[in-house]
Amino acid sequence: MKEGFVIVCVIAGIYLLCASISASVERPVLTGHFLVDLHEGGEEEAKKLAEEYGFGGSRKLPFAESLYHFYNNGATKSRRKRSIRNNLSVHPKVRKVVQQEGFDRKKRGYRDINDIDINMNDPLFTKQWYLINTGQADGTPGLDLNVAEAWELGYTGKGVTIAIMDDGIDYLHPDLASNYNAEASYDFSSNDPFPYPRYTDDWFNSHGTRCAGEVSAAANNNICGVGVAYNSKVAGIRMLDQPFMTDIIEASSISHMPQIIDIYSASWGPTDDGKTVDGPRELTLQAMADGVNKGRGGKGSIYVWASGDGGSYDDCNCDGYASSMWTISINSAINDGRTALYDESCSSTLASTFSNGRKRNPEAGVATTDLYGNCTLRHSGTSAAAPEAAGVFALALEANPGLTWRDLQHLTVLTSKRNQLHDEVHKWRRNGVGLEFNHLFGYGVLDAGSMVKMAQEWKTVPERFHCIGGSIQEPRKIPSDGKLVITLTTDACEGKENFVRYLEHVQAVITVNSTRRGDLNINMTSPMGTKSILLSRRPRDDDSKVGFDKWPFMTTHTWGEDPRGNWVLEIGFHGSTPEKGVLKEWTLMLHGTQSAPYIDQIVRDYQSKLAMSKKEELEEELDEAVERSLKSLLSKN
Repeated sequence: MKEGFVIVCVIAGIYLLCASISASVERPVLTGHFLVDLHEGGEEEAKKLAEEYGFGGSRKLPFAESLYHFYNNGATKSRRKRSIRNNLSVHPKVRKVVQQEGFDRKKRGYRDINDIDINMNDPLFTKQWYLINTGQADGTPGLDLNVAEAWELGYTGKGVTIAIMDDGIDYLHPDLASNYNAEASYDFSSNDPFPYPRYTDDWFNSHGTRCAGEVSAAANNNICGVGVAYNSKVAGIRMLDQPFMTDIIEASSISHMPQIIDIYSASWGPTDDGKTVDGPRELTLQAMADGVNKGRGGKGSIYVWASGDGGSYDDCNCDGYASSMWTISINSAINDGRTALYDESCSSTLASTFSNGRKRNPEAGVATTDLYGNCTLRHSGTSAAAPEAAGVFALALEANPGLTWRDLQHLTVLTSKRNQLHDEVHKWRRNGVGLEFNHLFGYGVLDAGSMVKMAQEWKTVPERFHCIGGSIQEPRKIPSDGKLVITLTTDACEGKENFVRYLEHVQAVITVNSTRRGDLNINMTSPMGTKSILLSRRPRDDDSKVGFDKWPFMTTHTWGEDPRGNWVLEIGFHGSTPEKGVLKEWTLMLHGTQSAPYIDQIVRDYQSKLAMSKKEELEEELDEAVERSLKSLLSKN
């Protein structure tokens, strides 16, 4: 089967977002799921049509007025599927019928561990070092989510619902049953309201149950451990357990019950094999845009995404889910502050939580609920990291239910901390307004105590604007040795309604082809001097035909900066053999606000600290000079 790329675009607010996705262009996998667009008639008419044409059922898509999902629960022969599509498409009430193609989506972090003053009676609580780290399993004391401070302030996630989009939830588990939200749950794999995991001998479908326990496991019931937000409600959305994923199932899952579900946690994505470039299709993009614009009564659905488990062989900016502006991409660290070997790095990661790795200590993993009423110490990967973040965000939403999806991103940037995280490859740096970040860990580890305290008094951030900062579309050759360096000067739409003064997200929409895609390295430097690594070398990616087609590489590292001035793009090859390439397009997309008072305060505080540190350096030098003089006098006497 040959691979190609498809460009999908969706209108979100006042701008057009386009992404290129890898897709099979020959012999697609056809499924029993159909997208049906009706000229007229509502849900009853759709139901009648579905029955008339032999479908197992129909469902209205919540993010569109006339779109319906017609599905077959059993296997249907390809010839029969084509016949259904052809006959249904000529019905006078039907505008369009699209049979859904199947594609791969993989669970993240499903692997074995072998590759304060808070009292709880839950037996695994003392082993949940990511909640309160006292040095368990040879960890670093204090390196945790600081949930104890949030709990002591009275925040436990009450009134907040988190959906686990995964392979199902064991909602009969005694540590989850009391917090299970049946109303907000659904099984999109079997098309029924009961998202219970399908049984396998190896318990492969324990992924969602383990994630659910991290968020909402009940406290003080003498069972397993404690959830980060142990009084929150958890919903199960079973959508991963079928041979192939479809756009309609992803879109339906992401848009399920957006007025009841506050936070959607996703620990999956395209294959982390170091050679895949993939992201959400058209319907999923549309559903996600609808969610951030209309979910939670207009405050926006919160989408939390695991950044990926491809390690140094992959780059999460090649994952269109983790690198989306509409998601909060979360990476992980192990209990001594190092990165796990499976962690991917990229400039779109916003923050980090915890998982296991490297250490073979059986108690260095993530303790949580497991299938059939069991408990485990062996949950791992960035799969474990994303639900922890969802739990912290639930605490913040309880502290301030009025927070928007953007407010939570700002709070994440402002309250996450380096703590004792250390990256052996990339240094911690400060951007142009003094915010500290790291290419692997984002803005640091989430701090639940700091986040809820800031959330209590938080004022909603100003309106968001979108500006095309400029575009270079003349083809430029990339030298086999050295780099192609291009400068783009922008006024960030100053003087226009969509002027962007304070940055949130920046996208570099790039079209580039090369003799070996995996050897490409792309950096971008902002006018305030912050360099973002948009793409690192991916040694397993041998692509020489597809390249990147209008791919939106994203960075969060310039958060709060003034975008006006010169942006510099550098593209080169990092590999053992000479390669050739051509940059065909670079379009700079700026997203942010025209006013953000707290950024001004951060800049003042940062400048004050710099001045103070220089003053302290001078004082130290003076003290040392005085000490040397005294020693000299004493020696003479």
